[in-house]
Amino acid sequence: MLVELTRRASFCAAHRLYSPHLTEEENQQIFRQCGNPHGHGHNYKLEVTIQGPVDPKTGMVMNLEDLDLLIDQEIIDQVDHRHLNHDVPFLAGVIPTIENMVIAFWRLLDQKLPNGMLKTIRLWESENSYVTYSGPTA
Repeated sequence: MLVELTRRASFCAAHRLYSPHLTEEENQQIFRQCGNPHGHGHNYKLEVTIQGPVDPKTGMVMNLEDLDLLIDQEIIDQVDHRHLNHDVPFLAGVIPTIENMVIAFWRLLDQKLPNGMLKTIRLWESENSYVTYSGPTA
């Protein structure tokens, strides 16, 4: 029997949505105010859901402190109060949309958790916008 466990974290970061493969006019048309040359910021909310059997010895799928530490080390410490276009090596060369960010976050966490434990990652950019990613499809 599998149980899902979700943990939340938050971070503040700036980014600019811009593609070097588009003209300035195309970038402006597609990204509008999000393409501001100096960037803009968000207060992101991150939800990481893992799944697994409940360990009969501990009564847990995973110790929440261990999961918090993993999320902090792999993601939050790298992105909090940073400019995502310039300061985050694992996002280098990536347009830092929430779609691309959640995929990058998945790659970081999936390699650190037991196989199949990572269920979904949800990233909120605002109260009105979020993406959910459940890993690559086979």
